[in-house]
Order: sequence, then C-alpha cells, then structure tokens
Amino acid sequence: MFIFQSRVTSSIQRVEDVLDLKFCTDGVQSSLQGEDYEKAAGHIHRFLSLDENVLRMASDASEGSTLDTSFKMLHEAEEKLKTIVRNKFDASVHSGDVASVERFFKIFPLLGLHEEGLTKFGKYLAAQLSEPVGKSLTENIKISDDDKRSKILFADVITMMFERIARIVETHQPLVETYYGPGKLDIMLILLQKECDRQSRLTIKEFKKRREFDYKIQQVQQSMLFSKSISEKLDCKELDVLLSELVLLNTRAEIYLRFMKKRALNDVEVAYQDSKEKDEKCANIDRIFNNCDLNQLMQEMIGHYILMEEFFMREMVLKAVTMDTIEENSLYSSMVDDSFFIVKKSVRRAISSSSVDGVCAMLNHCCTILEQNFRETLYAKLRPGFPSGFDLTQAYNIMQSSFQQGKLSSDTEKAKTAFLVTLNNAEASCDYIKSLQNSLEEEVSQLFSQCNDQNKAKLESCLADLGAVSARFKDVVDFGFSQLSSSAIKPRIKPLVDALLSTNHNITEEEFSNYEANDPWVQNFIMNLDGMLVNFKLEKAVLKTTFNRLGGLQFDKELRALASYLTSVTTWTIRDKFARLTQMATILNLERVTEILDYWGPNSGPLTWRLTPTEVRQVLALRIDFRSEDIRRLKL
Repeated sequence: MFIFQSRVTSSIQRVEDVLDLKFCTDGVQSSLQGEDYEKAAGHIHRFLSLDENVLRMASDASEGSTLDTSFKMLHEAEEKLKTIVRNKFDASVHSGDVASVERFFKIFPLLGLHEEGLTKFGKYLAAQLSEPVGKSLTENIKISDDDKRSKILFADVITMMFERIARIVETHQPLVETYYGPGKLDIMLILLQKECDRQSRLTIKEFKKRREFDYKIQQVQQSMLFSKSISEKLDCKELDVLLSELVLLNTRAEIYLRFMKKRALNDVEVAYQDSKEKDEKCANIDRIFNNCDLNQLMQEMIGHYILMEEFFMREMVLKAVTMDTIEENSLYSSMVDDSFFIVKKSVRRAISSSSVDGVCAMLNHCCTILEQNFRETLYAKLRPGFPSGFDLTQAYNIMQSSFQQGKLSSDTEKAKTAFLVTLNNAEASCDYIKSLQNSLEEEVSQLFSQCNDQNKAKLESCLADLGAVSARFKDVVDFGFSQLSSSAIKPRIKPLVDALLSTNHNITEEEFSNYEANDPWVQNFIMNLDGMLVNFKLEKAVLKTTFNRLGGLQFDKELRALASYLTSVTTWTIRDKFARLTQMATILNLERVTEILDYWGPNSGPLTWRLTPTEVRQVLALRIDFRSEDIRRLKL
C-alpha cells in the first residue's frame, strides 16, 4: 500500500513539474518581450529549482523532444536574462539611478547569482563613500587653526565616514536579508570595509602631515633614548592636544569596528545552525576585521600614542616636581596634587581610547613613573634625615608657626619644614594611589565590560600592580618616620630612659619605702613625656580655632571619622579618650547659646560632663555667631 501511494505521489509530482516547465517556458518568453525582468527571473528561478535529470529519466520517448526544446529555451533565456540584468545594473550605477540599481539588485538571487549581486551592490555602495569622504577631508584641512574644531578635525572626518557606512548598513541590511537570505551580509560588509580602509589611509596620511606626527615621534624617541628632556623643542601643551585627538581617532575606530563585526556575526547566528560551521564562519569574520587596514593603522597609531603619552606623563610629573611650592597654611606641597592630576589624566585618556593594550601599557608606565621618578624624589629628600638640633615638639611648632606666618626664619627651619612636608607628601601619595586605583577600576569595569576573559585578566593584573605601588610609598613613609624618630624623638627619650640605668634597683626595704614617696625615675619620665605630647593634643588646637554653625557641624563629622578610624586600628578604648572632645563638638554644634541648658545639670541624664562651667563658656566663645553677653548670662 505504501509503495503504491509513493508511486502515485511521484507521478503527480512529475506531472506538476512538467506543467511548471511548460509554464516557465511560455512565461519567460513573454516576460522578456515585455521587459518584465522580475517576472522573467521568477520563471527562471522556478526552472532552476526543478531537477532536470529526474525529468529526463521519468519522461517517455514521445516527451523527449519536447523536454529538450523547453530546456534549451529556458537555458538560453537564463543566459540572456543574466546578461540583461548585469548590463542594466551597470547602466543604472553609471547613470546614478538608485531605484533601478535596487531593482536589478533584487533580481540577481533569482538567477542564482547571490555572490555576484552582492559584490556588485557592495562595490556600488562603497563608491558612494568615496566622493563625500574625500570632499569632507579636503574641506576640513582648510580649517584655520583658530577654529575650535581644528584640534579634532581628523577625528571629525573619520567619524563622518564611519557614520555614513553605519547608515548604509542599517538602510540596506533589510534589503539583503529579504532578497538574499541570512548569511550573505558579510560579502557587502567586507567590500564596504575595503573602501573604509582606503579612505582611512588617506585620512591618517593627512593627519600625520598636518600634525607633523612623524617628526614629533622622532623627537620623543630621541628624548627617551638619550634620557634628556626636549621640552623646550616639543611643547607639552601642543602634545596634550595631539594625544587627545589621537585617542579620539582610535575610540571612534573601535566603536565602528565593533558595530561592523556585530552586524556580521548576528547575521551568521541566524544563518547557520551547525555549531562547527557557525564557529568557523564567526572566526573568519573576526579574522577579516582584525586584519583590516583600519585596525592595523590604529594598532600602529596606538603604539605611537603609548610612547608619546609616556613621555608627556613623565615630563609633566618632572615639571611638577621641579616647580614644587608650599602654599600658605598647607601641610603638603604642590607636587602631590599636580603629579597625580597628570597621572590620572593620562591613564583616563588611555582608557577612553578603548584599547586594552593601550590601557595596560599606560598603567605599567604609570607605575614606573610613580616609583622611579616621583617616589625616588621623595626618598631623596628624606634620605639626609631630619636636621638635628630640634626635638619632635619643636618640629611640630616649626610647622605650625611657618604656615601661620607664611615664612621661615632660617635655613635650618626651612630644611626641617621641607622634611616634614615631604613626609606628609609621601603619606598623601599612598592615599592618592588607592583612590586612583579605585576610580580607574570603576571606569575600566564600565568601559570594558564586553571584553573577553583574557583581556579582563590583563586589566585586573595591571590595576593590581598600581595598588602595589601604594605599598612602595608606605615604605617611604616608614623610612621618613624612622629618620624623624632617630633625629627628633630618640635624642629626647633616650636620656630619660638611660636615667633608669643610674637608678639603683638593688634596694633595701627602707629605700623601697622611700621610692614610693619620692620615685627617682618614673615620675620624672612621665612628666617629661607628657610635656612632649601636650603640644599634640587636638583639644589645644580646637581652642585656637573659631567656628560658625556649619563649621561646628563639620568638626563633629571630622571627630566622628577620626574616632572611627582610631577604633579600627587600635585596641584602646577610644570613646573615653575622646569624651572631652566629643562634648566640645556638641557645644559647637548648638543652634543657640541657651540650648546648652538642655544638656547641663539636671538635664544631663546619664551624661557625665568632663568640662567645667568655665571651659563650657570658653568653647561657646569659639562660635563667632554667639554673643558674648548671652554666654556670660548663662547660669551653669
């Protein structure tokens, strides 16, 4: 039964195929005569879908000559139509008839000419780029240097080309998918990319000429090679502008290439079901765009960028060190802020380039410059040690008086202040590096979230190396404190400790009793040590300051932060040590003078006041917005 049904179905199919063949034979002739090329192509497409050999084998002797005639006529019509479509397409391109170009482009796949149709159409679209991009380049290079867009004119030119290609792809991709099917888009994209490569070469060539790029690269290379500064010849401000344009060029190129690859890969995903075939096709697309001239050009430019950015960063950091100044009332010098501003600017610029290799290279250079240039400068200033002749208390007083008066009275005091400022600089640098690392990690995670695991690992490793530099600066801080301790603390403490050696501890009961009444060593030690530390009491500094309402609120926040920090790094009971300061902060935070009565006396609750009434009035007087008469009228 099954065999019978199969034979019946086969016979019916053969009859239908013969009828289709006759229909195609008659239809193609009339369509060609009427120049209805779409309809003629439809008949040819139906004919090409028939299996000619099966029809011949199934036909009987009487049908043989008829089939031969039909096949001959259809093959002749096929070749004739192919010639017509090719010629008509070329003529439409030549005349600029866009509608006709698209009309005949749609016919190619019906004739089995998918690749030829896409190739011709791709070349046509690529040709549409040549004139406007070339015109844009010609017009832009005439822009005066005074024009605000002159600094990025080549980035503008290449961006215009990328945007034009993107519009072409977005406009014509549906056309390709509808008439040619999925998996064919890459043919058109590759042809567009070849024209993009050609235009990119012209743009970069003009960029190098206008910006004197090769000459500047040569200058930088000579400077790096011979370890000498050529900053007088090469203006760092000019280099800064050049680097920004260079990065912008690469950023736009990266965005464009990602767009093209994504379009091609998405087309492959839809077209191929077999995973092996799909992977091979995707790998081929990656290879094509990774090896295109545009990508190779940008790789070369990024290599030059890294060299120039390293030079710029090193020169500017050295300049910041050379021009180091100490502002009035500052515990740090200008080199810290200036140097880290430059470092952050350079690394962030590298990140904006969208080049993983560029970012990693600049992070490595950043670490090297901070360690070899900046850190060594700090180390060299601390290496001679803290000038002798002053103890720690005097050193502290020098810092306070010099910043309050804005001047130093002697070379010795200048040297001592320079040492202490350098020590502060080293400690601040540790914090700057940690802050820099955190901010860069955030930017990298946002901009490179689509990277593969290998590139992510490279970025994480380089950022971790930057964090390790902080530990190297901590070594400088420790070294500075050891120098300070040797020069300013030990000379003061050692005689007090040595006094223990001259105190007899092989004593009688009478001497022991006498020691209880008149200790020969420890009371004197405590008194002298307390005298050294009293100058460092925060309470003393607060009483020399004035506040308004917001200032009092800020001091309260600062005190809480300080207490929190000390709690985290010590095993002491900090709350009790800060009791007086906390109460001072409460007073400074009042909205009006009489509000103190809500906390004083019977209203104090479980609070035990560590301040006397006189001290409370003294703290209230620090508020510049409180009247002295109101403070005096208080009954405490």
